[in-house]
Amino acid sequence: MSHPWTLAVEAALEKKAERPVVLDLRELASITDYFIVCHGRSTRQVQAIADRIEEVLKAAGVPPSHIEGYDAAEWILMDFVDFVVHVFQEETRNYYSLEKLWSDAPRLAVPAPAGLAGSGPSGNPASDTRPIL
Repeated sequence: MSHPWTLAVEAALEKKAERPVVLDLRELASITDYFIVCHGRSTRQVQAIADRIEEVLKAAGVPPSHIEGYDAAEWILMDFVDFVVHVFQEETRNYYSLEKLWSDAPRLAVPAPAGLAGSGPSGNPASDTRPIL
């Protein structure tokens, strides 16, 4: 079985999350093993991404231990203990720049969603891991 963070990324991509990045924090921090970072283009999309992630992971027996920021939906933090999902609006993501803050963390490959194989340079335009700054 693959790690539950892959289910979170796949669920986010189902709702058209943009530029998902998975940071491996296992050697850098004790707070969690992985950060998943992505963004949506509106409050409604950010909430839809978070809703789908929660739905998929609950069905897999991995409910979140804590969710915050859902109502404002500028930055929704979903704590699954072993990994934390950050779903931002694009401006907020650029402002807080978690990828830059955790630049020492290795980036893991993002699973390509079904139907997008071969659609861009990496086969998945949503998984482009270049910095968004």
